[in-house]
Amino acid sequence: MQKNDLVIVNTENGLAMGVIVTDVKSVPIYKLPIGLKNVVRKATEEDLKVRSDNEVLEQEARLFCLERIRERQLLMKLIDVESLFDKSKIVFYFTAENRVDFRELIKDLVQRFKTRIELRQIGARQETRMVRGLGICGREVCCASLIHNLDRVSVKMAKEQNVSLNPEKISGLCGRLMCCLAFEFDVYQDMKKSIPKCGKSIQTDEGHGKVIRQNILKREVVVELETGKEITVSIKDE
Repeated sequence: MQKNDLVIVNTENGLAMGVIVTDVKSVPIYKLPIGLKNVVRKATEEDLKVRSDNEVLEQEARLFCLERIRERQLLMKLIDVESLFDKSKIVFYFTAENRVDFRELIKDLVQRFKTRIELRQIGARQETRMVRGLGICGREVCCASLIHNLDRVSVKMAKEQNVSLNPEKISGLCGRLMCCLAFEFDVYQDMKKSIPKCGKSIQTDEGHGKVIRQNILKREVVVELETGKEITVSIKDE
């Protein structure tokens, strides 16, 4: 098997189709991830037909569910529909401001599709990951491309990275703090260890002064001298 091949794999929800995203490589047993599952087989023509049939089923299920939500006047927003590869269960992902009594909706779906039905409520971040889109940086949102775990993001992370605290500039499409703030936070923390903190007194070529600002990526600090003059000092110049 090679990179970009379609394969059938075992998941927590049974068989699923996926794409190999890296080249095959040898890894010592002690470095293997916990719970690693085997590739069942390379996808066959029959598997591709199953995937195509599932896509049709998912679209049909989405339209039917939207219709029932409207008729029952449920305060919920349907985000996505996923049919397991073997059609043993259909999962409906939705968001809602408050608790929703969807028992009658489940009955409608079970009666229509004759399989197990799961309605799974998700948060704003998970919604954005599914819907996708472009962030203010012009790239696809991190949660849908390179971040696998949606870690907690705090305002402190923005402060540590000297990012403007303007909500419009630090919020993602989901309306929450941008995931990249957490993704890059550890790097900034490591880089700051070798840079004088704000408020620290240091000696420069132009005299003694106090650090008032930092530029982590350029490894520079702005120093206010005793004369009141501000100068920029590279770390290597200290």
